[in-house]
Amino acid sequence: MRYLTLCTDYDGTLATEGTVFPETAAALEQLIASGRRPVLVTGRELDQLKTVCPCLPLFDYVVAENGALLYEPKTDTETTLARRPPDSFVAALRARGVERISVGRVIIATWEPWETVVLETIKDHGLELQVIFNKGAVMILPAGVNKASGLAAALKKMGLSAHNAVGIGDAENDHALLALCECGVATANALPTLKEAADFVTTGERGAGVTEVIQGLLKDDLASHEPELTRRHLLLGLDCAEHEVRIHPYGENILLTGAGGSGKSTLAATLLETLSEARYTFCLVDLDGAYEASPGGAVSLGAHDRPPSVEEILKLFRSPDQSGVIDLSGLEPAKRRSFFASLLPHLAELRVRTGRPHWLVIDSEQVPAEGAAAASMLQISARPNLLTREALAEVNLLLVTGHSPEQLIQEFCQVTQTPAPRIDPVSLQRGEVLAWRPGIRGAAPFRLRIKPRTR
Repeated sequence: MRYLTLCTDYDGTLATEGTVFPETAAALEQLIASGRRPVLVTGRELDQLKTVCPCLPLFDYVVAENGALLYEPKTDTETTLARRPPDSFVAALRARGVERISVGRVIIATWEPWETVVLETIKDHGLELQVIFNKGAVMILPAGVNKASGLAAALKKMGLSAHNAVGIGDAENDHALLALCECGVATANALPTLKEAADFVTTGERGAGVTEVIQGLLKDDLASHEPELTRRHLLLGLDCAEHEVRIHPYGENILLTGAGGSGKSTLAATLLETLSEARYTFCLVDLDGAYEASPGGAVSLGAHDRPPSVEEILKLFRSPDQSGVIDLSGLEPAKRRSFFASLLPHLAELRVRTGRPHWLVIDSEQVPAEGAAAASMLQISARPNLLTREALAEVNLLLVTGHSPEQLIQEFCQVTQTPAPRIDPVSLQRGEVLAWRPGIRGAAPFRLRIKPRTR
């Protein structure tokens, strides 16, 4: 599964007039039965929430007070994520006539039209506070605290990445929530600005919209919305017409091929840097110890004199944001394939639980890529015919470097028994590759100028 958690706002999203309808609660139970984990992300104070939301135990975590408080229903444990403004600030608000003030564990809230007085009081007291609006509510919080910061804390405890999360909301304070999640959804009753920022908008309002998203997750993991999910696409480079060429972060299987010295290693490093900048994790299997400098801030495990253990590798990937380079050069060549084969089931189980690592990168012809458990894959090889037909069968993007790249595309077609496209001889310039999508009928190979590395 790509999406392992649904992170939903409460008022105006999950709930209608403060009430969660039975059919919405039933949909949440179906979501949980599928192995996914719901998180509630709300501006409400926890004590209020407990009185109005009987389905609170369904959630793994509740992010309350607009990101300032984390609550675990199963253990009834609260964790404040920021410090509450001083009591003198609240007293000053009351002294200036501000009405309907509510004080939570951290949050201080009132209602419009008192926002001007609130801002003046913050300025007069020299405090580092922010004001967040929510359909008439005026919420005062420490700077940097919002639904995204609170959800990030919850996801860390769950061992999940925001790239495996769907967020859904309806109001001003849901912008941060939708921006953090891989897929951001606005309900049909949402404010126009949130609809514009969302990846897609539900046809149903409030709880019906949440149920609609859950049904989409159960049906095809939201694959039917993939044409709309372009916000996370990764820039690869520019074509001859200076049009951007982007790749999907999920579901890609790329073969990067070319002789040594053709720029293949530089391109591989650029791709890994692109993944790292976008906070997608990868597991790079390096059989020959060629990656002395770990790309994209990845942690390297193993060395020429000591191979890593499966336990070390799995421990490394417990962190939701960690990538790793697995150096198997310390193993005898005859044992490298068997070690990788023993690692694959563990990676598969890890992906079922956490959706990570997001990419599997194999830089060697000695390791079979078929059966590898990854949502997206990058295979690196000097020639296509050094890989098995099975390893090449799922490739949907071919990137060729070096002299006579058209010959390597012909070779790929021979191994995979794919109809070969017509290609005239090509002379690539420095920083260019010949790119081709073999799965798209009638697609022609094209020159691609790879975006330069940022460091």
